[in-house]
Order: sequence, then C-alpha cells, then structure tokens
Amino acid sequence: MAVRIRLKRMGRRHRPFFRICAMDSRAPRDGRVIEELGIYDPIVPETDARAILKADRIDYWLGVGAQPTEKVAVLIKKYGTDGTHREQQESALQRLAMRKPQAPPPVRVPTPSPEPAEPAAAETPEEEAPASEAASGESPPSDSPAETVENSEAAAPEAAESSS
Repeated sequence: MAVRIRLKRMGRRHRPFFRICAMDSRAPRDGRVIEELGIYDPIVPETDARAILKADRIDYWLGVGAQPTEKVAVLIKKYGTDGTHREQQESALQRLAMRKPQAPPPVRVPTPSPEPAEPAAAETPEEEAPASEAASGESPPSDSPAETVENSEAAAPEAAESSS
C-alpha cells in the first residue's frame, strides 16, 4: 500500500478548509484517512499562520516512505520540523491570538438573602379595612352583572306594555 500525504478538502463552497492527512494513494481526495497530520486554512489573514502541522507525525510518515503532494511538500518545507518559516509562524500565531476578541470574565451576581418574615401584623390592617367599612354602615356601590340583568328585566316588561 502506497501512502501519500495530501490535503483533504473540507469546509463549504467559497470557504475552503483543508486537513493534511496520510491516505492510501488509491483513496479519493476526500476519502478515508489513515491519520490526520495537521490543518491548512487559506482564508486566515496571517499568511504564516495558515498551516499548523504535527511535525513529529509527519516525520514518522516520511520516514516510512509516504510521499507528500506538491502543496504539502511546500508546507512541510516551511512549517515542518526544520522549517524555514517556523519563527514567523510563531509570531503570526501570537498576533492572531491577540486579535481575537475575548469574552470578559463571568461576573457573579450575589443572590439576595431571604429576609426574615415579619409577623402577620403587616397583613392585619388590610384585613381590618373591609370590616371598618362594614361597621360604618356604608356599602360600596356594586355593579355586579346579576343586578344589572335584574334591572333590565324589570324595565323590559314596562317597555313592552307601553308599546302595545
């Protein structure tokens, strides 16, 4: 079985994202993978931060005879174990980390402690208010639906008699 180190396309239309994978040479481009060895995102604004490789695993696969594709060979040359752009990649990754907006730390809102319940003295004046009105002899005007119906029925026969 011949092993190739290739890019496996992921992502969506107009937003490509690639995984660098060790694959059987007979497998399709986006087919079954033996091992994932890194990522390559061409949309990242920092050029040197676009590829992140697992250098030790790539060295292993190259050691057992895996052949990289042209693009992967360029990425390994730049960002592999003895890559020519390793220092630039480190600084680019740091710059990207500084750009990302970070959420503020969570703020703990103290829960109010339950206040001790006061005795029923607060409820007593509300209960006494209707009793004081009843004692004064005044009854509040009521517009209950039952009284309204009775009044309209009483007025209805009188109206019927006067019309005949």
